[in-house]
Formats: sequence, C-alpha cells, structure tokens
Amino acid sequence: MKHRFLCYTIICLLLSSCFSEDSHFENTKRGNFEALWKIFDEHYCFFGYKDVDWDEVYERYSVRISENMSNEALFDVLGEMLAELQDGHVNLTASHNVARYWKWFEDYPDNFDEKIQKNYLGTDYGIASGLKYKILDDNIGYIYYGSFSSGIGEGNINQVLDRLAACDGIILDVRDNGGGLLTNSDKLASHFFNEKTLVCFVMHKTGKGHDDFSEPYKIYVEPSDGVKYQKKVAVLTNRSCYSAANDFVNAMRYAPNAVIIGDKTGGGSGLPFSSEIPNGWSVRFSASPFLDAEYNHIEFGINPKIKVDMTEEDMQKGIDTIIERARAELKK
Repeated sequence: MKHRFLCYTIICLLLSSCFSEDSHFENTKRGNFEALWKIFDEHYCFFGYKDVDWDEVYERYSVRISENMSNEALFDVLGEMLAELQDGHVNLTASHNVARYWKWFEDYPDNFDEKIQKNYLGTDYGIASGLKYKILDDNIGYIYYGSFSSGIGEGNINQVLDRLAACDGIILDVRDNGGGLLTNSDKLASHFFNEKTLVCFVMHKTGKGHDDFSEPYKIYVEPSDGVKYQKKVAVLTNRSCYSAANDFVNAMRYAPNAVIIGDKTGGGSGLPFSSEIPNGWSVRFSASPFLDAEYNHIEFGINPKIKVDMTEEDMQKGIDTIIERARAELKK
C-alpha cells in the first residue's frame, strides 16, 4: 500500500508541475469552448484507447457555439461534447448544474436491491465504520461496503474478520459502490493477500500529445500487518461498481482465495484531475490510466469470474440470486 501511495504522490506532483492554465482564452462563449477543448486535448488520457477523434469532435461542436447563446445553452453543448468520451470521471460543474456521463450503469440491470438485502442483513447486523457485517444462517460471513468514501481503519477490518473467522467463507459485497478513496480500497484488499503482489500499472502524461505517456509504474498490494483472511472470499459486483470500487475488484482478482461473482463492473480506471475554464466553471477529467497486471485497460469495467444476474423470479420471492450463488460457491 505504501508503494501505491508513493506512486499517487509522484503522479500528482508531475501533473501539477506540467499542468498550466491557458490564460490566453477570453471569457466569451467561444473562448470557454476553446479552453475546454484544449484542456482535454492536452491532458485527457483515453483518446487512443477509446478511439475518439477529438479534432473531429471539435469540428462538430464548434459550429454550435455563438456569442448570442445563453450560458445554459453553452453549458448543454459543452456537456454533450464531453459525453463523447463516455467517461464517468468527466464532469463540467457550474453553479446551476453538473454535466455527467452515467450510461456506464444506466443501460444495465441493477443487480442489487436494498430491500432484498435487508432479508439477509436483518436489523441486528454489526457496523464497523463503513462496513456492515453479519453471519448468515449457513455460517457464511457477509460484509457490505457501500462506498470507499466511508472511512475504515485497520482496527475495523481486523475486528470484523476476527468475528467472522469461524465462518466457512466470506461474501464481500461491493455492489452499488461508486468509489471513493483508493487508500481505503488498498487497505481492505491488503487483508486478503499473504505476499506482496503486483495488481496493476499506472502511467502519467509526459507531453501534450494524445499518446505521450510515461513508462508504466508497477502498483503492488502489500499484505496487512493485521488479520489476513485465509478462507475463501466471494466478491460481489454489479455495473455500479466504479472508480475505487473498480480498482478494488481488480486487485481482488489477484488475491489467492477470492472469486468475483455477479455482473461486470462499471469501470472508471482513470485517475481524475481538475481544471477551470475562464468563466469559472470547473472541469474534471481522467488524467492517468490504470492497467491491470497483464497491461489490459480496465476503464470499461472488469468481467466477473462467475457471471450471475438477479432473476425476476428470485426478486419476487425476496431472494438475491447473486448472494445465493456466492453462498453455494463458498460451500463447495
């Protein structure tokens, strides 16, 4: 985990040192359009992978810009342009709205239902900071972590794993986890590894060209000094697993006793950075791509080892198909 934190720090320093605001753009409709397009042209990291012709995008949207248009209309056009990147880490934020791309999960089945989850958690589950946990009636441990923005400490994780030590296996459910802090992702993953393990690579932009990247930096998960879980663990996923949750699922693919069950994750593997255009609207974008340990992009999500969807028949009965498949897998 120290290696990953050091790598993030280095990348932040490199990007902040090479990222300079384009002060020559005027605060006009045209100037804001040009500034936004230029920021992405020089700093966005997935043009090549997503096969986006950014010059062609410029030509299509440039003709829609007029000094007579309202700020709301300008915002809508700029938001449409950014949606061409199909990136949930890309946002344009004004005082009246936030432009966002949500199709990475909107066009897919939910594969998670909080009401059905209550049939498993009940009301007597344990809470350890951001973790909810319980021993199910077949002696399978169940942990739900709904957001990596929710803080967890080593003490929380140690206590939960210690209390579930007698179980036949653990279900670690991160469905609908939209991300948060990568440090929390690393912290939790480290309890399922016995040795330092390469899990991914990260690169940073070294120039203004679309393909100007550094050599990949190796990212490792190092085993925790606390409780290291030795039995089988089933990690449950759906399309709403994004950003740091996507990163966590990728790491857990390399854990010795883990299996990923459910739906493909939503992706979001670019380390996001921020800038601003002349009128004060802020913009966020993916600046540094993460690759898995085999150098594959994970921006568009990670496939599970065992693909399972929640069925309508089970949901009508209050049954979570994915949890039940995980229980069966852990009982093998």
